[in-house]
Amino acid sequence: MNIKEKFGQKVKLLREQKEISIEHLANISNVDRNYISDIEKGKRNVSITIIEKIIFALDTDFTTFFNDKDFKK
Repeated sequence: MNIKEKFGQKVKLLREQKEISIEHLANISNVDRNYISDIEKGKRNVSITIIEKIIFALDTDFTTFFNDKDFKK
């Protein structure tokens, strides 16, 4: 699994744990809904700016997001 897929899986996992839709995440992160969908599918090479918007919208931080043991595999 490549880094784009790992990142997308983590975004989807956190989004589903918070019980929010892709559309709601798009609204609170100010990132297009289709772009988020592509991120979750591992189809996008995401900029650090978009990563920041999504992580903060998911009410987490960089350390917590990237420090997960599943992300490091």
